[in-house]
Amino acid sequence: MDPDSWPQIILLIILVAFSAFFSASETSFTSLNKIRLKMMVDEGKRGAKLAYSLTDNFDKMLSTVLIGNNIVNIAATSVATILFIGLLKDSSLGSTVSTVVMTVAVLIFGEVTPKSIAKEKPEAFAIFAAPFLKFLMLVFTPFVAFFVVWKKMLKKLFRLDSNDAITGDELINIVQEAEEGGGLDEGESDLIKSAISFSECTAGDVLTPRVDIVAVDKADSVEEIIKAFDESGFSRLPVYDETVDSIIGFIHNRDFNKYVVSAGQTVESIVKDTVFVAKQMPVSELLKLLQSKKTHMAVIADEYGGTIGIVTMEDILEELVGEIWDEYDEVVEEFVAQEDGTVTVLCSAQLEKMFEYFGLDLDEESESVSVGGWVLEQLGKIAEEGDEFNYENLYIKVTKVAERRILEINVAVVSPEDVEEDEQEKDASVR
Repeated sequence: MDPDSWPQIILLIILVAFSAFFSASETSFTSLNKIRLKMMVDEGKRGAKLAYSLTDNFDKMLSTVLIGNNIVNIAATSVATILFIGLLKDSSLGSTVSTVVMTVAVLIFGEVTPKSIAKEKPEAFAIFAAPFLKFLMLVFTPFVAFFVVWKKMLKKLFRLDSNDAITGDELINIVQEAEEGGGLDEGESDLIKSAISFSECTAGDVLTPRVDIVAVDKADSVEEIIKAFDESGFSRLPVYDETVDSIIGFIHNRDFNKYVVSAGQTVESIVKDTVFVAKQMPVSELLKLLQSKKTHMAVIADEYGGTIGIVTMEDILEELVGEIWDEYDEVVEEFVAQEDGTVTVLCSAQLEKMFEYFGLDLDEESESVSVGGWVLEQLGKIAEEGDEFNYENLYIKVTKVAERRILEINVAVVSPEDVEEDEQEKDASVR
């Protein structure tokens, strides 16, 4: 081999190495976890702050990487062509061999290998590459500025609108992936997902409906109020004036026993003020309102001033952490599997929970929050015991009704063939 070829070979190796560096840099900055990198900055990890600053100037950094990568690849191809023409003493054959060799070399050593390595540890490589990239961004400033302006022109020309904001659904998917990857256990995952969707929940989603409210009239006798406390097991009860549509506040069992039963004071003297809100109020705002008012209960009113239901602090907290039971609560299962494979569902359960239980997508056309409201929508009439219908792969039968209110349904998972056969039988009976 001609001794004069060695400088060219060394230069070629250096250029391929730079090509690998730029390829790995591009992969590391496009695949790194920005949140994880921010944590490294907070922990004071050396070089993390500079790498994080480059992510905030991603367009400039990427332009620098692409410019550098193209320069070294073109230079490497030129050097290789000169090298092989000199070695083979044939320009045509030298160019052909150069093309084949450089294609394989750049593909293996300049693209695939460095990108695979950088993909495994993107944050670490980004920290390593950041100082050199910062220097090149200064060197290539005129070229980078041109490409930044060029990108803005393209965005305006083709009306490209990039939105980097992470949505709630995307966050939930991230948490789901973390759970599947072993980074979070099921309890932690459920808590985070509940917190993410918490802001989307409204007072109407968690209220206790009017028909289930246990309340007392301000004119009720002491014995009647004692009975209401004993039978309900609640520590607080709403107090109304003649009708539940005129709730004036609530009383606490402790105050009732201390001041009314023992001291002979009137019920009205211990009534504490409550707040009145609309059912559309987000529970996150309602929680802050209850905290600021130092109260545990809110009354949900309709547009006519009537009472729709009540929401307690416990109802709101259960949206985050799940059901809260104490030693006096009667544990009520909303979904009970039967021996025949069907499931008994309480119609007071949230509709979203039922669809999640059976692995179905939520019915977006429904405006109901509870299972009972959704069943009424499907039937299109006041429900009676024995009413039945199919929804996707579910066979649903109303099993308990009280005073025109659906209390319980029975749900069976059926095959698509059974659903189709049932629909055909119904069509035939109609004819």
